[in-house]
Amino acid sequence: MLRGLARLILRVGGWTAVGDMPDVPKAVIIAAPHTSNWDGFWALVYKVAIGADLHFFAKHSLFWFPLSTLLRALGAIELDRERAGSAVRQAIDMFKEQDSFFFALSPEGTRSKKRGWKTGFYRIAEGANVPIYLGFFDYKNKRLGIGQRFDLTGDQDADLRFFQEYYAEFEGRWPEKTTPVEFVDRS
Repeated sequence: MLRGLARLILRVGGWTAVGDMPDVPKAVIIAAPHTSNWDGFWALVYKVAIGADLHFFAKHSLFWFPLSTLLRALGAIELDRERAGSAVRQAIDMFKEQDSFFFALSPEGTRSKKRGWKTGFYRIAEGANVPIYLGFFDYKNKRLGIGQRFDLTGDQDADLRFFQEYYAEFEGRWPEKTTPVEFVDRS
């Protein structure tokens, strides 16, 4: 029933859902460009519409009753931004503990325009030895979804060029807030 409702919400909102869950047991799924609070709403509606078992970090301040119950049911994992450095390790550990695990996040790390993408998603995929699937928001064409698979090459510069080319066609809700596809915290 919830899947049907989510599909209806997407249709009424004018969105076309693209793609399905990856056909692998584990993956990191990135979603870009992330420029609006609406991205989270539409991503959750999409998640329910396709029946995806995705997990994601949500900021600590959102975990108040009764919202915390709903967020956890939707796959949210509480993230304390004061201790964000431990997030990569926490995500890698979750991959190791599960037989099937899908973790979604925004490479920008926030909806505000920044100098570039954070590399947490890259380090998680590398540390967990899983592929990355390229999720997207395309407000210009009212499409959202999960696109193609990307396997890390070990060459961050080559991988970054691929991401730059792939995401060049997508437009966020607020294009002026789009963060450039470049790594700012290479580690």
